[in-house]
Amino acid sequence: MHIEHIALYCNDLEKMKDFYCRYFEGTSNEIYRSNTTRGFESYFISFATGARFELMKKPGISDVSSVIARAENPGFVHLAFSAGSREKVDTLTKTLRADGFAVLGEPRVTGDGYYESVIADPEGNRIEITE
Repeated sequence: MHIEHIALYCNDLEKMKDFYCRYFEGTSNEIYRSNTTRGFESYFISFATGARFELMKKPGISDVSSVIARAENPGFVHLAFSAGSREKVDTLTKTLRADGFAVLGEPRVTGDGYYESVIADPEGNRIEITE
C-alpha cells in the first residue's frame, strides 16, 4: 500500500495552490467545483513521486489561519517535502524567508538524523523541508 493523497481545508484556495506549485514543484489540475448548493471547491496538486495533495474549500468551515499553535496538539502536525540535498534545503528556506514566509525552524540536523528546516505555508501549516 501507499498513501494516495492527503487533503487539507484552507481559506484561500488559489494562494495555497500557487504556493505548493511554485515552491514544491507541484502540478495542479483544474479546479473542481461541486454543485452550487454545497459550494465545495478543490485542487489536486501532484508531485513527481506520485503523491498528491488535495486542497479544499467549503463554506461553513471555520477559519484555519491560526494553526501554527497546533504543532503540539493531537492530530496531523506537519507535511514534509524532500528537497534532495542540504544545499537545496538551505536555498529553499532562504527563498521562502525572502518571500515573506515564516521560518519556524532554521536548517539543522535533528535528533532523529534529518537535515531539515520548518516553515509555515500561507495559512500557517507547518512544512518540513528535508534533504
